[in-house]
Amino acid sequence: MPEFLFDDGLTSTKPVPANIFTPPPPPPKSKRQERKERKKAEWEGKIRLREAQRAAEGLPAHVPDTEVDFLKKKKKRQRETQQQQQQSQQSPPPPPATMSQNGGDGKKARNGNHEEEQANVKKRRKIDAGNGNEFPLLDGGVPGPAIQIHQGQLKAQVARLRPLRVNLPIWEHQGDIRAALREKDVLVMLGETGSGKSTQIGQFLVNQKWMDRRKVSITMGDGDGRDREVMVGGCIAITQPRRVAAINLARRVAQEMGCHLGDEVGYSVRFDNKSSEKTRIKFLTDGMLLQEMLHDPLLRRYSAVVVDEAHERTVGTDLVMGFLRGLVYGKRKGLKVIVMSATLEVEKMALFFEKDREGALAFIKAKEERRKGKERRKVVEVNGGTNGKVAHEELPNGIEEGKHKKKKKKGKQDAGAPRINGNPYDRKSDDKDSSPPLVNGDRKGSVEEGGSSNERSPEGPDSEDEPYDGTVAAFTVPGRQFPVEIYYAPESVADYVDAALRTVFQLHYGQPLPGDILVFLTGQEEIEALQKLIQDYAESMDKNVPKILVLPLYSALPPGLQQRVFQPAYEKNMRKVILSTNIAETSVTVPGVRHVVDCGKVKTKQYRPKIGLESLLITPVSKSSALQRTGRAGREAAGKCYRLYTEPDFIKLAEVTVPEILRCDVASSILTLKARGQEDVLSFDYLDSPGRDALGRGLEHLYTLGALDNSGRINELGHKMAKLPLVPALARVLIAAAEPAMDCLHEAIDIIAALSVENILLTPTGDEKREQMEGERKEFDRREGDHIMLLTLVREYESQSQKKTWAEKHFVSHRAMQNLLDVRKQLKQYTTRLTSTSSLSTPATVITPDLATRILKCFLKGFLHNTARLVPDGSYRTVVGNQVVAIHPSSVLFGKKVEAIVYHEFVYTTRAFARGVSAVEMGWVGEGLVGGGS
Repeated sequence: MPEFLFDDGLTSTKPVPANIFTPPPPPPKSKRQERKERKKAEWEGKIRLREAQRAAEGLPAHVPDTEVDFLKKKKKRQRETQQQQQQSQQSPPPPPATMSQNGGDGKKARNGNHEEEQANVKKRRKIDAGNGNEFPLLDGGVPGPAIQIHQGQLKAQVARLRPLRVNLPIWEHQGDIRAALREKDVLVMLGETGSGKSTQIGQFLVNQKWMDRRKVSITMGDGDGRDREVMVGGCIAITQPRRVAAINLARRVAQEMGCHLGDEVGYSVRFDNKSSEKTRIKFLTDGMLLQEMLHDPLLRRYSAVVVDEAHERTVGTDLVMGFLRGLVYGKRKGLKVIVMSATLEVEKMALFFEKDREGALAFIKAKEERRKGKERRKVVEVNGGTNGKVAHEELPNGIEEGKHKKKKKKGKQDAGAPRINGNPYDRKSDDKDSSPPLVNGDRKGSVEEGGSSNERSPEGPDSEDEPYDGTVAAFTVPGRQFPVEIYYAPESVADYVDAALRTVFQLHYGQPLPGDILVFLTGQEEIEALQKLIQDYAESMDKNVPKILVLPLYSALPPGLQQRVFQPAYEKNMRKVILSTNIAETSVTVPGVRHVVDCGKVKTKQYRPKIGLESLLITPVSKSSALQRTGRAGREAAGKCYRLYTEPDFIKLAEVTVPEILRCDVASSILTLKARGQEDVLSFDYLDSPGRDALGRGLEHLYTLGALDNSGRINELGHKMAKLPLVPALARVLIAAAEPAMDCLHEAIDIIAALSVENILLTPTGDEKREQMEGERKEFDRREGDHIMLLTLVREYESQSQKKTWAEKHFVSHRAMQNLLDVRKQLKQYTTRLTSTSSLSTPATVITPDLATRILKCFLKGFLHNTARLVPDGSYRTVVGNQVVAIHPSSVLFGKKVEAIVYHEFVYTTRAFARGVSAVEMGWVGEGLVGGGS
């Protein structure tokens, strides 16, 4: 068992967890139960014997459970017969006329009834193919059976979920929210943790009068300048920064509304669409809404657009808000825009959406001056008396002071105000983590919809609560947050994965059930490593200790496996340990969590425009993110948060996370803007504008790819690239591969699908396993590099009849490969729309050197900026930026020297690495540099 990290005085050193409820011994079994168990054991023994015999004969070990199926069918027939007999006994005898018409004995009528009942049974058994994606995927990635849900079940589900909806803090404010949107077109909402904003906002608005589809006059912008009557509205779009959140929220809202997923409620994410013409509430990622705007710039289908989790400030979220501001005050007057955030940036967002920003800004400045003047007067009054000193001296020191504060906060919690308590030993940090102030001075549960324009006296008690009568309504909904105690690591930890392992077992042994544990890590690789460690240690636990169920959660995880996180453990005396990326920070809520372990790190993209490189870096979280993670422990009851960093480290953290648009390559954003008609990217209405240097580099990058003409305007190739759900570089690769001269579109799609899925190749622990892995993987190693190796891997996997067995033997993730095939299927559908169907005729059966050369030349079309050459000292230097870069140890080219390389991504860990590497010739690179992206 690993050593414990925290000395909180609460952990029991005994091998039995403290205060764990020990269930009473089970009652003695009846003779009937014993007979059933004996029969079951007999059948299982026969099946195992049959499997062993077939394995000895060299036949597949798997045997269909024919005997079990036979028994099930037999019992089902018996039940149906009993039900028919009961119905015949309860129902009155048929009238004489019916008997006489059928020969006097009613035999024909009974046969007819039996046939009708059999038809009904078959009808009930029928599987609705339209619900195939509604249910979780099985381990093998195969969709589970789409069970038909009848209307009665849906109504019962609605009734069961309604009490939960009514208890949400936002429920009592739905009338105010509707009133605000009747008066104004833009609503900015501070929805604190646990308020229920994400699931309820669409349901509150879907039946409003302004939601009806109607005819309006719009200037279409087709050159003639005339207004045209078009039909708009009828649906609400709710954007999410992550696909996991969009899918799970859609499922939940469909359950609450009593409809099938894809009908009135649906979702649309990359490579997966579950919506229809009947859809009235549609959850989608911000990227998918931007894709829709390419085909419909005016968003004519929607009456309202809700931007949820706006505080995450992804590139997509920022671009969506910029476009929406232009629409709501431009060609789509009457479009309702609701921006929802969990942090204090809502004031900035409200100002961004104001029509008269200068007037609003002047009002805010004057209000701030009045507030500061009021505070200065308060300071003078306090210093002039003794009340402040006496109140402070009456409080006991240390823990006692914490107890007093805790009681006070508990009282506020009862009043509905959100609070997060801190470490009882470190109460200073707790004060900083208290609930945020109200937006623009509004009251909780109140809407700023105007008010007197006459300036009140600064001395007035409500002067700083005076609302600004602008074009934006501001609203605050309190969250449902219970107290959370915060514990810091006593000293800095060198390995936070190991520290998380020790903390998980400390909590499991020391804290009672119920109480699941949520661990925040940076990525899939760390999650899978910690999952294996916990499972290995859990096997050696005493039998009296409750079991541990370890569940991962990250974006690339198949939907079916993601759903396991939200379901209760399958045994009563069992604790769930959820290992998640920052996806569980605000996007999704995991029920049952009482303990949070925060590693204090996050994986982010960082772009350095001067050298043209974007890299994945593990960086410290912001204070805002740390607060959100802490709040996850207090959603359902009081909880604890264990931060794997010291308090001084926390104090040094940035207040908020830097918006993604300020730290990533903006080439994709520029392409989206230009495809949408915004040719002048410098004048676009950004919430935070990227620097001119970053925009300039992005334009250069797109020009190199061939997406822009000599004047900087988007061309036909650029429009094609923008329609693909890929970054510009990969989109350029696909289009190049579809050209007749290259003729390798199938192969390019396979490789891009493989690059889109994380951790296909597994890394075993132990020298013996590593040697075995190296031997098995020689089958698909290629001297050309990683791209052709991945293609060979995909083809080998597809050719196997026993795919899972083959994957385990070669240390390949079967789960990742199934996800890869799904991505490939969707990519083929997108590509078919842009190219001729003949381009996808037949994939090559053999990967010849000539085919490999054509493939790599296509990748150079998109990744010319990701190339490096071998220099005399034996290292590689990037062609753009002249930076030293090393081949990543995971590459098949690691330790080899080739003339030049092209790589998929640049990562920085202990040093700068190129990952996803293939060998190319400098002559090919030179041709690309001279010819640009053409």
